[in-house]
Amino acid sequence: MDKYLKEIKLKNITIPNNIFLAPMAGVTDVPFRYICNKYGGCVYSPTEMVSSKGLVYNDHKTHKIMDPYDEEYPHIVQIFGSDIDILKEVILKFNEDDSIHIIDFNLGCPAPKVTKNGDGSELLKDINKVEKIILSIMNVSKKPVTVKFRLGIDDDNLVGVEVAKICEKYGVSMIVVHGRTKNQLYRGKANLDEIKRIKESVSIPVIGNGDVIDIDCAIDMFKKTGVDGIMIGRGALGNPWIFKSILSGKTYFPSNKERLNCIIDHFNLALKRDDEKIAIPKFRKHLAWYLKGLKNSAYVRDKLNHETTYNGVLNILNEYFNTLEE
Repeated sequence: MDKYLKEIKLKNITIPNNIFLAPMAGVTDVPFRYICNKYGGCVYSPTEMVSSKGLVYNDHKTHKIMDPYDEEYPHIVQIFGSDIDILKEVILKFNEDDSIHIIDFNLGCPAPKVTKNGDGSELLKDINKVEKIILSIMNVSKKPVTVKFRLGIDDDNLVGVEVAKICEKYGVSMIVVHGRTKNQLYRGKANLDEIKRIKESVSIPVIGNGDVIDIDCAIDMFKKTGVDGIMIGRGALGNPWIFKSILSGKTYFPSNKERLNCIIDHFNLALKRDDEKIAIPKFRKHLAWYLKGLKNSAYVRDKLNHETTYNGVLNILNEYFNTLEE
């Protein structure tokens, strides 16, 4: 594994390793990014997608998504949108915000609530517009810009190489390629051959994304595509240790005590961000991911899904992990 690990340089910023966390809506908030850093050694973790329109219209929830965790560096904010004037206005504001170090532009989200407005991966239908957007962003940004995109709308319209060359042409610092099309959503397998073709078409750093859930998958991505780094999405759910595993080249199995400490740590951070009524329902998906595969966990997950208090959740967790130790 060592031969694939390296630093990634984005203008004046050096990322110490090339195993990244993928931005995921409803998942990669401040607590989860912090946990992946603390327990896995993940340094590069973009925020959830931030609506450029939401920022311009000063929507509180949108602004909250952009928060960094304490001493987060680099702090990468991922934005989406298709209105060039609004995107430029947002970038100009980011230029004056010292807490933001890198700007990531999303051309990859396939969610209907995003694509129905012509944003995310829907933009891949119109390469001319993609070029105009990238040019406009690069004309005003004083910070490193990265772009995350899919291969195209469908297998008959693969435009990844074209998008990559546009990014390189206008000075984008790095691209992240999810090896699926818009219409694939998250079905099927990532197309490593197409990621390889994109990697070979440009000289800027290319990060591969899709289906990396363990060390073998990581090696496969590096070996078959030649990418400069990998980005992990679903493989990190309930498993922040995946970064430690890949970086060390040896699968890391947390003890039950460490797993419990991680869950409680994560839970406490979530409660700092929101009150119980909001934080506990939001956190249930993380509880399900953390407990998946553990002995008798289905029964415990059901109990947790009906618990509405902080102390109640802690009591269920402590009682369950005590039985595992026995």
